[in-house]
Amino acid sequence: MPDHPATQLATLQSALAAHGQGDLSATALGDTARAQQALLAALPPRYGEVLLSLIDRLEASALFTEESCSFSRSSLLDHLQAWVDKARSALPGA
Repeated sequence: MPDHPATQLATLQSALAAHGQGDLSATALGDTARAQQALLAALPPRYGEVLLSLIDRLEASALFTEESCSFSRSSLLDHLQAWVDKARSALPGA
């Protein structure tokens, strides 16, 4: 069921892993995250706000070739993974 929140969370987790391995661009990860509407609808509204903020920062960090103090790609990836972990535990029926 592609519309099921748990399925969409798994899709997001896979996209995050692919980005971390360099197989998926920040833009593609952002597009994937934004497309998971059933997942975002199943979570408290604050989850969507935080996810979109992290994605926006990750996409902005992709404009820089080096780590900068404002945009640490590895830190953003860690925060996105923490978001996925918290979303998994917050999903109803999880």
